[in-house]
Amino acid sequence: MNYLLLILGFFFLVKGADIFVEGSSNLAKVLKIPTLIIGLTIVAFGTSAPEAAVSITSSLSGSNEITIGNVLGSNICNLLLVLGMSALFKNLKTKKKVVQRDYLFCLFSSAVLLIMVLEEFLLGQEFAIITRSEGLILLCFLGIYLYALILEALSEKKKLTVEKKKFSWKDIFFIIFGGICIMIGGNLVVNSAVKIARTYHISENLIALTIVAIGTSLPELVTSVVAAMKGETDIAIGNVIGSNIFNIFFILGLSSAITPLTLEISSLIDIIMMTSVEILVYLFMLRKLEINRKKGLFMLFLYASYIVYIILR
Repeated sequence: MNYLLLILGFFFLVKGADIFVEGSSNLAKVLKIPTLIIGLTIVAFGTSAPEAAVSITSSLSGSNEITIGNVLGSNICNLLLVLGMSALFKNLKTKKKVVQRDYLFCLFSSAVLLIMVLEEFLLGQEFAIITRSEGLILLCFLGIYLYALILEALSEKKKLTVEKKKFSWKDIFFIIFGGICIMIGGNLVVNSAVKIARTYHISENLIALTIVAIGTSLPELVTSVVAAMKGETDIAIGNVIGSNIFNIFFILGLSSAITPLTLEISSLIDIIMMTSVEILVYLFMLRKLEINRKKGLFMLFLYASYIVYIILR
């Protein structure tokens, strides 16, 4: 039954992502909103719903390893696997503004998390704790970022010239129905994969960093690949950047605001790895403002190496 649910979950993810991208792209044209902002907000938050559901539920049940591992593993997966795989189908061209503002904010989110955790380990403590007040700080940073995006959307709306498109309730339905399919598919994949993995006595930390992280990142993977194939590279890149910002500032922020999160030294290593990967992808984007197939293949190789490392660890 778990294997059947796993296959069914993949089906929901693929179809849901296809419908979700189409609806979001059409709605952006109707409202004269840049597709990049749609990718950074609606698409990014929608595809991060499985991460939010898994991490917040884990936090409430006291499973800190799954909460932290899911977010860190998903962010690394988004950067290396999702962008790398998307680049195989089409060169991911981006704008200078994305690199200088949105991606730097993504790097900033990782830096904030690293500082919060590193400080306690440097003081000689065996564990680091993300407190409720620190969780609220993370949520405030998300609010600032969303406020900046809303201001830009309002200013760009007047300047944006796109083909005339009439409003259709079908686009709203596509976004809602596609988002629901993505959430159902993500949860089916994660739950069935975790049950299969536990039959082989794999630790929660390893499950969180691999199966859960990859499972909850499948919406981002499918959505970004579909968007890239349709030529919507703004949605493909914006989806990943927005998801990573959302994962740290909203998911970890809300989870720690509900219940303080305890981190072991292994989590610090994963945070450092995540930040290093973000710096590497940033350098890739700086050159010609694109991620081509060659860079995509290298990113996939790095992700495979990371998976091997955490399994051996």
